[in-house]
Amino acid sequence: MRPFDSAKPPYVARVEKFEADHMNNIKVRVRWYYRPEESIGDRRQFHGAKELFLSDHFDVQSAHIIEGKCIVHTFKNYTKLENVGTEDYFCRFEYKAATGSFTPDRVVV
Repeated sequence: MRPFDSAKPPYVARVEKFEADHMNNIKVRVRWYYRPEESIGDRRQFHGAKELFLSDHFDVQSAHIIEGKCIVHTFKNYTKLENVGTEDYFCRFEYKAATGSFTPDRVVV
């Protein structure tokens, strides 16, 4: 998803639903992924360069800000990729944006 500040990398979100408003503008309901540096606690040494956290933060946006499609893999599947493309990411945590807590609260590194 295109950020308002073009100096920032694109945002990543999972599209939950497409809908049209009363003026037939296409909207998307999304569930946001956070990068480690966007979370409370910031990036830690064990976070991967392509790691994202699936958050409990939902939103409705204009479909016009969609830049493209990416693939968010499980960590296990990500480690099996022969070639990691620019569209490949992985997720091993769910993140509660309001509290900064994670599920699971620990993983093997």
